[in-house]
Parts: sequence; C-alpha cells; structure tokens
Amino acid sequence: MLTELQKKVFLTELKNYKKRYLIKKYLELDESATRLMINTFLTNVLGYTELDEIKTEYSIKNTYADYVIQIGKKRHIVIEVKAIQINLNENHIRQSLNYAANEGIEWVLLTNGKQWMLFRVLFEKPIKHSLVFNLDLSIDEDFNKASSAMQYLTKKCVISGDLEKYWSRYVAIKPKNLCKHLYNPTILKSLKHMLKNEVGINFSDEDLFEAVHQIVITKIDKQKPKFSIK
Repeated sequence: MLTELQKKVFLTELKNYKKRYLIKKYLELDESATRLMINTFLTNVLGYTELDEIKTEYSIKNTYADYVIQIGKKRHIVIEVKAIQINLNENHIRQSLNYAANEGIEWVLLTNGKQWMLFRVLFEKPIKHSLVFNLDLSIDEDFNKASSAMQYLTKKCVISGDLEKYWSRYVAIKPKNLCKHLYNPTILKSLKHMLKNEVGINFSDEDLFEAVHQIVITKIDKQKPKFSIK
C-alpha cells in the first residue's frame, strides 16, 4: 500500500491531471494527442519511468499494443488508448484483451484519457476476463472512487504485489464467492442466536439453511441499510 504521504502525492497528481486535461477544449482530441495525456498520467500519476518502463508501440504477433508496462523483465500491464472523443466499446475491449492474452499478460488498462477500464485476464480454457473497475475521471463520484482504486496501478503497488492483493480482495468479496460462506455452520449458529434474541423462537438448522438459500437466489429490491459497527 502507499503510505499516507504517497497517497497525498498520488491524489494531488490525479487532480492535476483532471484539471489540466479533462476540460472542454480537449474533448475533441485525436488518438495521437490523447496519448500525450496518457504519457503524463503514466509518469506523473502512476510513477513509471518513460522509455525504461513504459514501452510504446509494443509488438505483439504482427500488431502493436499502444503501451506495455515492463519493470525489469516482467511485463505487468497492457494499455490500449483511444481518442478522448471516442466512447469505449466492446470492440476496443476485445482488441486490448487479445493483446494481453497473446502476450501472457494478466492486466489490461483500456482508456480514452477520461474513462479508465481495468481488466484481469483469466488464463483458463477458454480464456476469460473480469472487469475490475470502469471509472470516468470527469465524473465527481467516479473520481472519488478512482483516488482509492487507481493507486494500485502505481509503480510502487505493482512492484510490492499490492495490485495482486487488490485482485485477491476483489475476488474474495464478489457476491458469487462471498455467498457460499453464508452457509457456514458458524454463520447459521450466529443467525440462530440473533433470531432467538429478536423473536424468542428457536429455529432449526434446516430452516435457517433454506432461508439463507432463498436470500442468495432471490433479488431483494430494498434500500441498502446503513453500515455500522457496534
């Protein structure tokens, strides 16, 4: 993880990027001009060294990826850039993922300088991918999320393995993975105790198991409760 000081520096550079580039007069830039923006982002915001760690026009099977982040001999991230005036679409996603899959690189960053999409390539049979985040830095709500999520793309976090930990955390709390833990006997025992205190009735393990299962498979259109720790 970044230290508190490093987080402040990262956030300052992220704000500088937004203030400098994500303004009205630059919203019609072509792809070559957008890459100049990305150069600044990769060096000033994420902390990579140009030329040594930022490989441009990287050759992959008779085609070229816009960027590959390489530290030492390890290639970490494929970065594909589109013009800021273009909305990212499925074709762009497929193109960037193919680059990574062909080169055996697990991380893909697709961007138009404003919108940033991070993917994890899953080298299974067949090869799959997972969208980790999709953030538009011109939107305040997304920018606030980016100040936390995008720090894991910094050179320090990639070298230290924090980007991999970020992925492990992301997988661990995905609903599909998390819901299986709701069937754990310890969780059911805790629920049984809380329900007895609440309504004064003993419930069987089978009753609670079935009730939890219905929660897992049923969409509940309720307002999210406020989170609190007592």
